[in-house]
Amino acid sequence: MLKFANQPHAPSWYAATANDRTQHPVLEGTQSADVCVIGAGLTGVSAALNLAERGYSVILIDSSRVAWAASGRNGGQLIGGYACDIDTFAPFMSEAEVRMMWDMGQETLDIVKRRVARHRIDCALTAGYFTAANRSRDVQALERWRDEAARRFGHDRFRHVDGEGVREYVQSARYPGGLYDPDSGHLHPLNYTLGLARAAHEAGVRIFENSAVTRLREENGLQVAETARGKVRAKFAVLACNTFIGELAPALARKIMPVGTYVIATEALGAERMRALMPAQAAVCDSRFVLDYFRPAPDTRLLWGGKVSYSTFAPPHLGEAMRRDMLKTFPQLADVKVDYAWGGYVDITMNRAPHFGRLSPNVYFAQGFSGHGVNTTGLAGELIAEAIHGQATRFDLFGKIRHRDFPGGATLRTPALVLAMAWYRLKDLL
Repeated sequence: MLKFANQPHAPSWYAATANDRTQHPVLEGTQSADVCVIGAGLTGVSAALNLAERGYSVILIDSSRVAWAASGRNGGQLIGGYACDIDTFAPFMSEAEVRMMWDMGQETLDIVKRRVARHRIDCALTAGYFTAANRSRDVQALERWRDEAARRFGHDRFRHVDGEGVREYVQSARYPGGLYDPDSGHLHPLNYTLGLARAAHEAGVRIFENSAVTRLREENGLQVAETARGKVRAKFAVLACNTFIGELAPALARKIMPVGTYVIATEALGAERMRALMPAQAAVCDSRFVLDYFRPAPDTRLLWGGKVSYSTFAPPHLGEAMRRDMLKTFPQLADVKVDYAWGGYVDITMNRAPHFGRLSPNVYFAQGFSGHGVNTTGLAGELIAEAIHGQATRFDLFGKIRHRDFPGGATLRTPALVLAMAWYRLKDLL
């Protein structure tokens, strides 16, 4: 696990509006627990909280700060389901099991909503999500998906939108139609993660920051996580490191690729202008493979995400480059300044399906959320706790999915992905 000792959160609008500045101590000496969770992002915090609620003693440890990485700097879009198509699961499981996967994908939304309500997390949770079609054929594809969801899974909540109806969600001539999901939505991801960490701490989880785990080994039937100044002995270990798994578990690192994602926040627009821009106040993404996504903030800023980098190099002049993209959708914002620009890495798998499993009987992991981590991490935390508690049916369903290593090894896999993504960008233009 890489070390980023004493690093502050990214200089983002999220960090500027964080409502919890708690700092946790560095791990020193030898500590013992039932479970050691490595990585204090959404996955790790969710697992720790669920385990503590089941009566386990838990230590949660991170190389930097709680929510320092993707959990505290992502687009904040709460999207039901997974980043992959539902039929990605079909080769590995029965139709009944695919239906279970669908149900869990929708459950992810309920998990977030329950946590926010139960722990009174102030994270600006807002309902409503609109997928904006870039082309007429995308409108038709979204309509077919609405019909399939209703026929196959009994899910009749999606609403087809076309013509002037689009203006309820986005005041732009760019999109001929789309699909509205009332159950998905958006939130402040840093405040949500910090709220979960507070709940975990109140439930008895011991949290240590700036304590990079350099080695995980087994000793006398226990898992031992070693840091520069201490160690944790535990019956179980949970790896929730995502893109920063590094040499701690090379077999897992080969299954994921770090992808740079970026967000800007405009200056405050004022309530009237923001309502005119996005009347429903829903989160929006477009229908391209390399997509733009955006949403209103509570203080009337527009948060705009995109400019995905598969080379891990951030775009030059990031704020201005993303502002130009924003103006393609909202030319009426030509007079608006950008106050914040930031980025970070998400982890993707080859097939975009989540990668959950075990490295050994007592070492669990969850990674590869591929851009749907705000909600799917909550499910990962519940399933890991269920499995450690002896109910592994749902967790093991994810273990049926076959995940391939990214080709090219550590040297060539990034250039190979850049070439592949250039093809997808070309398809988006056709």
